[in-house]
Amino acid sequence: MRTKVLLLKNVSSSWFGLATNIVVGLLLSPFILHHLGDSAFGIWILIFSLTGYYGIFDLGIRSSVVRYVAKFHATNDTERLNKVINTSLFLYTAIGALALLVTVVGCWSVDSWFRIPPEFSTTARWLFLMVGSAVALGFPMGVFNGILEGLQRFYILNLTNIFFTVLRAVLIVAALNHGYGLLTVAAITVLLPLLTSLVRAGLVLRILPLRFGPRQLDRSSLRDIVTYSSATFMIMIAYKLRFKTDELVIGAFLSSAAITYFAIADRLVDYASDTVGSLAQIVVPMSSHSEARGDAHNLRRIFVMGNRGCALVAFPLAASLIVLGKSIIEAWVGPRYVATSYPVLLVLLIPGVFKLSQGASPRVLFGMGKHRILGFVTLMEGITNLILSIVLVRRFGIFGDALGTALPLTCTTLFFFPRHLCRVLEVRLGAFLREAYLLPLSLCVPLVAVMLGIRHWFVPHGYSQLAFQLTVAGALYGAEVLWVMRTRQLWKVGDLVHRPRRTAAPIAPTTALEEKA
Repeated sequence: MRTKVLLLKNVSSSWFGLATNIVVGLLLSPFILHHLGDSAFGIWILIFSLTGYYGIFDLGIRSSVVRYVAKFHATNDTERLNKVINTSLFLYTAIGALALLVTVVGCWSVDSWFRIPPEFSTTARWLFLMVGSAVALGFPMGVFNGILEGLQRFYILNLTNIFFTVLRAVLIVAALNHGYGLLTVAAITVLLPLLTSLVRAGLVLRILPLRFGPRQLDRSSLRDIVTYSSATFMIMIAYKLRFKTDELVIGAFLSSAAITYFAIADRLVDYASDTVGSLAQIVVPMSSHSEARGDAHNLRRIFVMGNRGCALVAFPLAASLIVLGKSIIEAWVGPRYVATSYPVLLVLLIPGVFKLSQGASPRVLFGMGKHRILGFVTLMEGITNLILSIVLVRRFGIFGDALGTALPLTCTTLFFFPRHLCRVLEVRLGAFLREAYLLPLSLCVPLVAVMLGIRHWFVPHGYSQLAFQLTVAGALYGAEVLWVMRTRQLWKVGDLVHRPRRTAAPIAPTTALEEKA
């Protein structure tokens, strides 16, 4: 019962927090865009994308913290838990110092790396210095976020995130209304996450009896972290090449204003990804817990049920963006962005659905510590993504950049993920596809039919009309999900395991004694 209650608290708070983020983003982004203008907003996106690469300095340590906290907490190994946390904190402190040095050196030339208008050169330098310094300071604080994930206390992460997200939105609106500009908005944006991490650190120290000091540093823990994190590091690089190079490529070959048009479509896909990710994030510590106890049956259930849950969320979101995407963009940022941003949205969204519906798969591998092959494959995909984006952006603009992301992602999600996970967990591929996706697809068909029917009746152009259509379609889909939950179809998982074919046992030769009998 306690596990079910914790699961409910984590999932419900994740979605509530995500709803807060989406509502704030939908309302705040156009507000910032129209106050700052296309060029300044594009620089905002560009600098945050550039400093987002600082995440590579993480080296996969965050994922190892989640993995080993979950594992040692499941086995009640307090001594090794303390050593892993102290060793991770030491590594993060060194990484933060390096990131701070890179920021101080790089801020002097950031305006020469991209096509930034001359009047924004000084602003871009200060923006890079502010954002990069805040990210550097956030590295050691990130240990405590990983501890909360490993303990499956996602509701603490979500509740603190909700509070500070709303506070950030209020402060930004007040600043822009009082005539302040880009740097003030950036200061609010980067300082509040640091304050959030401090609050979470205090909560962790109340939950766990941690000890800190040089004596807690441990070579064995360092070896475990490096071994686990090496594969994670490859995946992190691949993720940056996958999804965080687009703005840089566009800024280098097109203009900062073009980034804005791409970012509108990319942000909508990100909202869908965040929605699914808020559900899938609980899979890592659950998988680590089951793997530590040697429960292969539960790992298979987590694999199937996790992906089924991701598909139940991903399919209706994707259908809504495809059918109502033009109206969403028009209501959100204005009609002049529709013609350029909607085709980019479709190109990014279609392979994105394949990825999101398998959101639990990589997290199961992370939880089991068997993600090395995943690291190599996703790294190759990321490199291909970058090469294709550079080649195609010159000929097709931001649409070509989106194609460079979509093509390799489609290949990876369709041909690698399902087969690899089924092989690792000894699950039949056909059984996995049937158990994970048949129900979500069946529930999504009436939803699409209703949305197309209402859209044929009238095309929405504002938030109120969009809200009406989404409410009707959402009510239908919610009723379907409640029905399958009540009939317990949602929780059923059939036979998944590979079963070797039975062969007839060889007939033993008859002995003389048996013949006489």
